[in-house]
Amino acid sequence: MTGFVHFVSAGPGDPDLLTVKAVRALEAADAVLFDDLSSGPILALAKPGADMVGVGKRAGRASPKQDHVSRLLVDYARTGARVVRLKSGDSGIFGRLEEELAAVRAAGIPCEIIPGVTSASAAAAAAGIPLTRRQHAQRIQFITAADVTGNLPPGLNLPALADPGATTVVYMGKRTFPALAAALIAHGLPPDTPALLAEAVSTPDQRLHRTTVAALAEALAGDRSPLPGLILYGRLADGVAD
Repeated sequence: MTGFVHFVSAGPGDPDLLTVKAVRALEAADAVLFDDLSSGPILALAKPGADMVGVGKRAGRASPKQDHVSRLLVDYARTGARVVRLKSGDSGIFGRLEEELAAVRAAGIPCEIIPGVTSASAAAAAAGIPLTRRQHAQRIQFITAADVTGNLPPGLNLPALADPGATTVVYMGKRTFPALAAALIAHGLPPDTPALLAEAVSTPDQRLHRTTVAALAEALAGDRSPLPGLILYGRLADGVAD
């Protein structure tokens, strides 16, 4: 027997931001393997009796290994189950989708990817700003500021990231942003470039902190909240800084 795996993008956390296709997949699933950031009220949409398996990875916490998660997907599907792999935001953006796709395809199991609202779009919407702006922010760049060790990744294109005319979105960067900001400023990014820290976007715990790159780096060098967050900086935030 061979089942089916749906890689479902959960969006930033608000169930109302799920696509209709994502909801239908959840309602039909026999098993749901979910990340920490895609849990909460979204899981209530799964059908009664479905196996619910937490496989989330969070920095600084004990987490399942990636090969274990991939093996679970294959094992469930081989029983004939319809499996949902529920990933936060859009599954194709810093969601380790490639490894799981490769494992499922290598096992000959049919699958599909259901896209969703990435946290970058949700954060900009919550702040009431666009991600692009004609003649001011005509390029968007998404980066992760944490490698597999949790440190700032080597080989970042700092000249591109220091371009104040681009909209830059930093995923998983609260801990490493002080070091990143110092490197960006050394490569010419003005310290007073507007920045936005968006935490727990679209959830009841949502926090938006409007500031500048230099001030945010200083703030994050001290106490940091445990809430998941991402950072936006660039001209898009004109008028957003306090």
